[in-house]
Amino acid sequence: MKKVGIIMGSDSDLPIVEKAMDKLKEYGVPYEVHVYSAHRTPQQAGDFARSAREKGFGVIIAAAGKAAHLAGAMAAGTTLPVIGIPVKSSTLDGLDALLSTVQMPTGIPVATVAIDGAANAALLAVEMLAIEDAALADKLQASRAAEQETVLKKSADVEKKYNQ
Repeated sequence: MKKVGIIMGSDSDLPIVEKAMDKLKEYGVPYEVHVYSAHRTPQQAGDFARSAREKGFGVIIAAAGKAAHLAGAMAAGTTLPVIGIPVKSSTLDGLDALLSTVQMPTGIPVATVAIDGAANAALLAVEMLAIEDAALADKLQASRAAEQETVLKKSADVEKKYNQ
């Protein structure tokens, strides 16, 4: 199975990124985590992106706040899919990171999840890997079915209490 590369711009992003790691563990997807900044360690970030495919990665998740150029820097260095997680900061509540991540120029796409949406970033990575991994696709299907049952049970409880 291909690995997921998880890159964060600062270790302060770790509480958000841990949600992606937890979700990948849940699905048994291997990953590596690194702290590389698009601005402070551009050489290392670029080296990672350029060598990711050869090192067995199938998807890169990049989390960054404020100017949030990390996902774009990763995408510029690889043809692997890159998923950006805009991280909420104290200045603009993550809107700056969202816009920096989602507004990529034509030719360098970055899939972008919600602000602090690390669990969905991991799920999107799992879905991408499941394109060629039937066992992983089966795990996703089972998870969706379980989520559906949970919602339907909650609905039945609410209906029983409030519908007359």
